[in-house]
Amino acid sequence: MTQFPVQWRYSDAPVPYPQALAFMEARVRAIRAGEAGECVWLLEHPALYTAGTSADPADLITPDRFEVHKTGRGGEYTYHGPGQRIGYVMLDLRARGGDVRRYVRDLEEWIIRSLARFSVTGERREGRAGVWVRRTDIGAPQREDKIAALGVRVRHWVSMHGISLNVEPDLSHYTGIIPCGIAEHGVTSLMDLGITATMEEVDMALRAEFEAVFSRETAA
Repeated sequence: MTQFPVQWRYSDAPVPYPQALAFMEARVRAIRAGEAGECVWLLEHPALYTAGTSADPADLITPDRFEVHKTGRGGEYTYHGPGQRIGYVMLDLRARGGDVRRYVRDLEEWIIRSLARFSVTGERREGRAGVWVRRTDIGAPQREDKIAALGVRVRHWVSMHGISLNVEPDLSHYTGIIPCGIAEHGVTSLMDLGITATMEEVDMALRAEFEAVFSRETAA
């Protein structure tokens, strides 16, 4: 069991990426030292690209379009911006069983369950990180678009970074990169799927399903 309950933080105004990174790093140190509890921070960023530890420079198509931030999370290039809900998750994985692979699957499960609250079927794909949607809404069941990404870093058994869920971002901003190094599939959002959802509604779904998924780990 963890010493403190999970703290939830919400930011309505876009948070600069360096500010969010500094908070995560400080919180991870505090969690490891037993001075603070676990934390989930739901926020948006200004339009920017991030490069994970496996990022291929060739996948940055328009490097001058937005700020590019190198980050210690796993994965390749991704986009963050207004209309996209970021969930930064800082958990003590050692107190939750010490299984990083299971943690990643639980992040996916968290997204899938949250999407189900909006009648969207999110799916995993072997070899393709994130959560995917079959585009039956446009009569193209063979087409799959990415609706949510995840990137994880674990430092001293405390997690950093987390998930990004497309609610209503400008999808044209993805054309400046090859998202996660995958060129043969597109991206989508709740709005693109015809679903109007407020950030408050998305936050409510994320919080409820987080408790459903991750309470299992605390109890395990």
